[in-house]
Amino acid sequence: MATATRREDRAIQPYVGLRPYEQSEHPLFFGRAQESRDIATVWQATGLTVLYGASGVGKTSLLNAGILPRIDSERADVLPVARVAPGGITVLSPRVPGNPYILALLSAWSPEEPLSSVVGLTVSEFLYRRPKRADQYGDPVPILAAIDQAEELFSGPVQRETEREDLLKQLAQAVEDHDGLHLLLSLREEHVAAVLPYERPLGHGSRTRFHLRPLKRAAALDAATKPLEYTARSFAPGAAELLIDDLRTVEIVDDEGRVTEIELDVVEPVQLQIVCSSLWESLPPELTEITEEHVHLHVDVDRFLTGFCKDVLTRVAAEQGVPVTEIQYWLRNNFVTEHGTRHIVNEGLQKTAGMPNAVARALEDCHLLKAEHRLGTRWYELQHDRLIAAVRQPERPATYLVDARAALARQDWETAGKLADEAIRAAEFDEVWVQAEAQEILGKAAAARGEIVTARHLFRKAAETFSMLQQFDGVARALTADGLLWLAQRDYAMAVEVLKSALSWAPNDPPTQLALGQALWRLGQPRAALTFLNGTLALADRPPAEALALRGEIHADMDMASEALRDLNRVRENQEPGTVAARALALALAGRFDAAEQEMLDALAAESGSGPVMLRAARVNALLGREAKAAELVSRALGALDPALPPHLRKQGEELARRLSA
Repeated sequence: MATATRREDRAIQPYVGLRPYEQSEHPLFFGRAQESRDIATVWQATGLTVLYGASGVGKTSLLNAGILPRIDSERADVLPVARVAPGGITVLSPRVPGNPYILALLSAWSPEEPLSSVVGLTVSEFLYRRPKRADQYGDPVPILAAIDQAEELFSGPVQRETEREDLLKQLAQAVEDHDGLHLLLSLREEHVAAVLPYERPLGHGSRTRFHLRPLKRAAALDAATKPLEYTARSFAPGAAELLIDDLRTVEIVDDEGRVTEIELDVVEPVQLQIVCSSLWESLPPELTEITEEHVHLHVDVDRFLTGFCKDVLTRVAAEQGVPVTEIQYWLRNNFVTEHGTRHIVNEGLQKTAGMPNAVARALEDCHLLKAEHRLGTRWYELQHDRLIAAVRQPERPATYLVDARAALARQDWETAGKLADEAIRAAEFDEVWVQAEAQEILGKAAAARGEIVTARHLFRKAAETFSMLQQFDGVARALTADGLLWLAQRDYAMAVEVLKSALSWAPNDPPTQLALGQALWRLGQPRAALTFLNGTLALADRPPAEALALRGEIHADMDMASEALRDLNRVRENQEPGTVAARALALALAGRFDAAEQEMLDALAAESGSGPVMLRAARVNALLGREAKAAELVSRALGALDPALPPHLRKQGEELARRLSA
């Protein structure tokens, strides 16, 4: 590695963190001198060089800051490092014709030229157009072309497979046409098998592979200490060794709390960069010598890795639209065994252990997961044993509860239950409120799955816990959920009893008042129901549509047309058939018969088994003078079961039937 004069500059950042090194950062790149020399030599002498290694092992950094600076520009024509992902090219389609993979490659090789200059060119034609380079003896120099993340040549959308094949054929033809063209493909090791069929044509009979592995201890020490030669700081004797040995040491904790300590032979470059850059930022600005005491004080590898893990999860969650807590739950429960070791997970057609494949691949791109191909399929595992503790570090219980309620809102009952369980697991001993909140969520998930007995038990437990904590709104919420369960089971008397109990804990709670109004209406007490519906609408910031609809229905049934229409006209979207039928009745009572008839037909077309719908339709027909149709509908209403008429409407229906028969 080249040396340079030491710089007394505290502002310089000697470590790059998670991003790859750039070519200009060659003076800061240490630990890969041998690999850099070997690959630079092989690349210039071989038709095809395949550089492969695990995600995060430093292939891009090696290429940029290790290999390229060692190529003598007088003895080789080095093209800019390229990627072939069509990305920005496909955004321009169909305005830019041609194969987007080829266009991406050629535009990377000619960054100063407009994209239009390479449209329609083959790889070979592009190279023919470039000026020929010769060395000092007049001999042509080799053309060195590197493709980074070259797995994009061999995997991607199925619909673009033909375009990728076309590029591979053009590269092989270019190697045939240009004797001096030497390719370097840098890719993840799980894709090496995909290269094998193309090695001979791409290498023109001359090919080699280079497996890049993690850093040995001595190389890791160089990577940590030597970049400081360009700063005003340095490591005191023993300090860097302490840091590196800490990185090489892994504690494995099984589900029973037993701890096993393992010392590894190697250090992952991405972890070294995370820890060193975090250490650098945490030191006082005036510090010049990093001692063992500073390492003990500031270097908490697990804390740094936990921070890294949280940053990755936050970024991937935002990009993929999946809550952080769901991803963390998925990682912990699928990638860590009960013995506290890494577990491998197979990628399915659409999902990996229930999580969209896009999330798994994004975590791989961020070096949290690594992938490999086994038996023709793709498998994932955590990038390193040191990440187990970071993955297991729980979020705050409140975060799990927020995401669990969001899962309830989108009717994802399974996820809601899992996250509620995680909230309980993450809670401290004295955070009893978490237990109550989680029990309420678990009850709602169980109710949605039809597990009635379990749901009732959970609601009662939640109410007891909230009561103990004197969180009266929580008691009311849990009892209201229990009351709604009785209401759904059509035990209206029990629903009224439970909901009145809920209201005693929170007298002005709009959801409880609404639920009690619904239960009382079903029990045949419409005037009592109106009392609570009026309370709901008076107290709520935004009048609930269900309260307006039910109050409008009750007013229509009581022949209060103007009051009914006042409410029903405010809930014209996504109306239930019963609400549409009530509006039809109110319109007929107001003498607007044409509109009433259309609303009645709409209600009957949407609902065939509802007693209230058919009774209201019968009353509309009676007002229209169609007694035979009214008699048929009232007969069906009296026999309806889904739902049956409440007692007060049954009495109304029987009176209508007697009047029509007379």
